[in-house]
Formats: sequence, structure tokens, C-alpha cells
Amino acid sequence: MSFTNCLVVMLGGAIGTFQRYAVSVWALPVSRDLPWGTIFINISGSFVIGLFGTLTLSAGRYPASETLRLFVMIGLCGGHTTFLSFRLQTLDLMRGGAITRVALNVALSVILCIAAVAAGHFTATRVNDGARQIAQIAIEEEG
Repeated sequence: MSFTNCLVVMLGGAIGTFQRYAVSVWALPVSRDLPWGTIFINISGSFVIGLFGTLTLSAGRYPASETLRLFVMIGLCGGHTTFLSFRLQTLDLMRGGAITRVALNVALSVILCIAAVAAGHFTATRVNDGARQIAQIAIEEEG
């Protein structure tokens, strides 16, 4: 773990966190029944990490440096997506007795996020000569 990589991840995280905040504020008017901002944030981040992680493999068509991959995959996507807000909002729906909305929020979030990361990966494999992996180093899987 180098000081430079720490700074790069922190910068990516700051940018991703600002993106998450901006999207959440933008989505407030339509998020009365479900936390649509959080759902959209997590789906878009899932797609980006699947696409970027596969597209920029060192053995692929568009290799990126470890530093850039850490910036995007750990920093930007890590700051952009928000599993913590998902859990808090789901608990709030549960406490309000909105069990149908709880089930819908959980199903939409989990299924669509997995579908989005798979779609990003699938798209990138077509461009990247059939590469099958997403992460190159263990820390990328932690993002």
C-alpha cells in the first residue's frame, strides 16, 4: 500500500461520494415510496465496476495502470455506491410497516445490481477479446 495509491483512492472516493449525494438530492422528489436514488446509484456503480474492471485488465485490449483501476474501482465506485444507505432505508421501511416496499427494495436492489455488474462485464468481454475476469489484484475485489 503506497501513499500515492492511498491518495488516489481517497480522491476517487471523494468524487464518488459527491456523485452519490448529487443523485440522491436529484432523486428526492420521486423517492417517496422507494429510495430510487439509492437504487439507481447502486445499479450504475455496479455496471461501471463490471465494465471498467473487465475492460481495463492488463492482458486485455485497454489495459490500465493499477493506480487508475484503484481510483475507479475502489475510490470512485466505492464512494459512489452505498450499501449502508440501502440497509438504513430498508430498515426505515420495515419500521414503517411497509413490508411490500421492503421486499421490492431488496429484490430490485440485489437483482438489478447483480444484473448490472453482469451486463457491464458481458459488454466489456465482447470488446476485450473475451476476457473473463474483473479483478486483477485482491484489493479490487474489496471495493
